[in-house]
Amino acid sequence: MHRVGLTGGIGSGKSTVANVLQECGATVLDADHISRMCTQAGGAAMPDIRHHFGDAFVAEDGSMDRDRMRTHVFANPQAKQLLESIIHPRVHEELERLVQTSRADCVVFDVPLLVESGRWRSRLDTVLVVDCAYETQIARVMARNGWPRHQVETVIAQQSPRAQRLVSADGVLWNDGIDLPTLQALVLGMARRLGL
Repeated sequence: MHRVGLTGGIGSGKSTVANVLQECGATVLDADHISRMCTQAGGAAMPDIRHHFGDAFVAEDGSMDRDRMRTHVFANPQAKQLLESIIHPRVHEELERLVQTSRADCVVFDVPLLVESGRWRSRLDTVLVVDCAYETQIARVMARNGWPRHQVETVIAQQSPRAQRLVSADGVLWNDGIDLPTLQALVLGMARRLGL
């Protein structure tokens, strides 16, 4: 089984690339989705989140208050580390469980913070980075999420610098100034090199 790590900054188009790889036959495991499952009402991380952060960070429905937590951890690096120490082990455990049940020849780990975590490289055969210009990231996220520019810039500042992601890459997909069919063609070419 070939293990591929897929990463990229917010707004880079990573999810689109993941969808095309899945259409090519890869099993795509979305770390963000698993993280959200852990922090929804009844999720595996919620007892520890409530214990360490308090009821103020739990929404009325019993899930983690994502907006409040995002604001808190961006302003407080120790809180960020604590939250990651609660969520990341559960995400890794679930990812490994899903790998064991996959029959695909290629598993793609869609991990936004792959480079930042420092724990992934030894578990992967290939790292793919989806990249675009800084201003493109900002424009895409503002249009997609309705966030103000400063909020997008804050998120980008919390992620690895582009140069650090690119240094870690075995392959780079440049997703800027191109249309969707062109991106899909690039991903298909990458998929062929991965044996899909």
